[in-house]
Amino acid sequence: MTDVFIYDHVRTPRGRGKKDGALHEVPSVRLAAKVLEAIRDRNGLDTSTVDDIIMGCVDPVMDAGAVIPKAAAFEAGYSSRAPGMQISRFCASGLDAVNFGAGKIAQGADDIVIAGGVESMSRVGMGMSGGAWYMDPSVNFPAYFMPQGVSADLIATKYGFSRDDVDAYAVESQKRAANAWEKGYFKNSVIPVTDINGLTILDRDEHMRPDTDMQALAQLHPSFQMPGEMGGFEAVAIQAHPEIEAINYVHHAGNSSGIVDGSAAVLIGSKAGGAILGRKPRARIKAFANIGSDPALMLTGPVDVTEKLLQRAGMQLSDIDLFELNEAFAAVVLRYCQAFEIPHDRINVNGGAIAMGHPLGATGAMILGTVLDELERRDLNTALVTLCIGAGMGTATVIERV
Repeated sequence: MTDVFIYDHVRTPRGRGKKDGALHEVPSVRLAAKVLEAIRDRNGLDTSTVDDIIMGCVDPVMDAGAVIPKAAAFEAGYSSRAPGMQISRFCASGLDAVNFGAGKIAQGADDIVIAGGVESMSRVGMGMSGGAWYMDPSVNFPAYFMPQGVSADLIATKYGFSRDDVDAYAVESQKRAANAWEKGYFKNSVIPVTDINGLTILDRDEHMRPDTDMQALAQLHPSFQMPGEMGGFEAVAIQAHPEIEAINYVHHAGNSSGIVDGSAAVLIGSKAGGAILGRKPRARIKAFANIGSDPALMLTGPVDVTEKLLQRAGMQLSDIDLFELNEAFAAVVLRYCQAFEIPHDRINVNGGAIAMGHPLGATGAMILGTVLDELERRDLNTALVTLCIGAGMGTATVIERV
């Protein structure tokens, strides 16, 4: 199989996913086109050599529909020879786009692929594409369907994480993200979003609240207690996990991922692709895997897929220098660290989605780029990137510098 290398990556800032967010007036196709333009211009890319453009998009409807990567390629002025496709595995879509492209390259089908994702959550609301998982009893009964926040609270209850535990994690995420921005750790990878006149709309993650402290978070009420108790989802959780007598509701907006807009792109290719690009690789995609996991706990898939991936790659946890796990909810990361006894100084070292937000289809590609930059900054070698996924799944990727 052909080695697969990462040659470059970029992302937009993350804008608040509301109508008053800075990126609300920017259509999804423009967000996606922005990162395609940056990848082309930074690398002097002849776009007729691009074998595929693969982007994650969780809700590919309305202005995010109709194969948005191909539409974005037109918007960005790419050669008509560059094809495009969109994929969805919920929150892991952006990382799976990279993995899907890596698989094509490894097989010898492609030499140059741009992979990533886009989500405009202020314009296309979460869940707008509908689906049987939410709506069809023949599916959501055996899936133990419940809102993800209730699952996060089930995890916190089952594994013993208190309100103080999850709030303290959230405060640290905010501090780490603020520090990363202040120290310029993102400056080479985050590209500003501009309007048609070239004026900057947003050049910094908009969701962050660096002054957040335990006292401020203590004022927030649990977000998922009402759907859990009044909506009957706590009963579903207990049916799936009868060892739990009652759920301790600890998650709220301050210790859960933020709803934001954004896009990301990763330039990957074979050795031959690098020769076409005239670029040296920054890292190699060593291995990747997917798995299905407990559908009621739903968000513990990163634990299961990490075990699978390391086994298949013949690696140990000690081989990994840094871990990057999407902060869908604080308890997700706390459970991962608990399961593998990972110290907090080796995971999400520059903060995560609690501070900066989670643009669903783009996040996986964003955090892959974040950890690659950090490997280079610290002169370390290997990182594992993983995300929890709706309906109980996990995706993970190992990269190593070259």
